[in-house]
Amino acid sequence: MSTEILRAEGVTKRFGALTAVDHVDCTVREHEVLGIFGSNGAGKTTFFNLLTGYFRPDEGSIHYKGRDVTAVSAQERVALGMTRTFQLTSTFDNLSVVDNLVLSYFRSHTKPTLLRLLFSTRKRHRNDEQVLRALLSFDLEDERDREVRHLGLGEKRRLEIAMAMLAEPELLLLDEPLAGLADSEIKAVLEILGREVGQRTIVIVEHKISAVKDFVQRLMVMHEGRVIAEGGYDECLRHPEVRRSYWQIADSADLARSGHE
Repeated sequence: MSTEILRAEGVTKRFGALTAVDHVDCTVREHEVLGIFGSNGAGKTTFFNLLTGYFRPDEGSIHYKGRDVTAVSAQERVALGMTRTFQLTSTFDNLSVVDNLVLSYFRSHTKPTLLRLLFSTRKRHRNDEQVLRALLSFDLEDERDREVRHLGLGEKRRLEIAMAMLAEPELLLLDEPLAGLADSEIKAVLEILGREVGQRTIVIVEHKISAVKDFVQRLMVMHEGRVIAEGGYDECLRHPEVRRSYWQIADSADLARSGHE
């Protein structure tokens, strides 16, 4: 069994009277691909924000590679090897594709100010090996000099993932990377992500569960802030509580009980 890389224990997050994440336990092992799945409002994105340091839990703890990172900031977690993407693409839309990659690489590997990055570093590093490799790996060579605002959503998704990968993360966390994409764009993104399987650990939050059927190795299904099923894809989708809460499909036992009430 591979080494544990990330562990959440009893993690809880409340917003006023609403408990968005309710005592969730989760373990992720090195080089595993874990999918976190659930309907809108299930708590999956809030849990994701807890894992990545954008929220601090009200209860529970989070450990990364054996270290307690519960109170560690999002930026510090990036330095430790955890990198995330967002539901909405996070790019500099008024800059070119290659300049976005240059900025991402040097923000991850050096400590210059953003002002220096914007005005003095970009031109010198547009042909650096790491940047050129990212353009090739993520099929962005033809878009190299285009301003990001002119890209399609699928191209922007590929760029954002490329920017995340330039940080060379051990743990890549993807927040609904397929949201809003057409089928052809979904296929392109998953083909690229598939190259990373076995190379690094991936946690993906996704609403389109059928799209990642052949990508994820294990599922964790959430509903109303709780984990209601965990295991293989088919196993989770057959789980009675998943069928009731997500698909609104009642089991025969449920139907029999309701017939007697």
